[in-house]
Amino acid sequence: MMDMHCHVDLYPDYDEVLKDIINTGSYILSVTTVPSAFEGTSNLTRGIKNCRTALGLHPQLAHQRKNELVLFDKLISETRYIGEIGLDGSRGFVEHLGDQLLVFKHILEMCESFNDKILTIHSLNAVDKVLECLHVHPKSGIPILHWFLATKKQVLKAVELGCYFSIGPAMLASARARKVISWLPEDRILLETDGPFAKVDGNILFPSSVKSVIEYLSNDWEKPKEYILATLSNNLRNLVSS
Repeated sequence: MMDMHCHVDLYPDYDEVLKDIINTGSYILSVTTVPSAFEGTSNLTRGIKNCRTALGLHPQLAHQRKNELVLFDKLISETRYIGEIGLDGSRGFVEHLGDQLLVFKHILEMCESFNDKILTIHSLNAVDKVLECLHVHPKSGIPILHWFLATKKQVLKAVELGCYFSIGPAMLASARARKVISWLPEDRILLETDGPFAKVDGNILFPSSVKSVIEYLSNDWEKPKEYILATLSNNLRNLVSS
């Protein structure tokens, strides 16, 4: 199993999430929202097998923390994984889209100096602009569109750009999200929780919670769980070996 978008450092109880990570043995991508959180978050999971820490600057914080781009540039060589990054056009944040674009474009340009980055990207209410940025910076790395809510045309464009898509348990409660999931190519799907922010029935999600997505895909694709697990494992293998 895997959780390719988990805010390990923001759980109310570190011990609980770390215990879940260890018990599941999953491949975990521990994302950060600001560069200044990278070192501490890395230390939280140091020594845990298959746990990687991403360096990020969340679009909802871009206008407040854009000064941390200097630190981002200093740290970028320390990890292959970049995130959470992206754009957010929702109410309360769309007014800061200029700062978001400045930050996102800077990060993509920095990533182009390398040839191995994997990016986990936020695109809420800003899908076209995110895809446009990825089109302009095709050598920035392999994008994973996290909790992607889009039209079919946008999904096809994202596939054309080489994107992967991480889907989580909380998405299954939305008819719109389930429709998007039905459009995704089997060989580009990964799992996430977006814990502790994403919840199901009021409960915080942990890496082990992705089991519900495996169940859902098994029913939706009319394939056994073994097929789903093998497909997802192969997708992860292809991603990290790229």
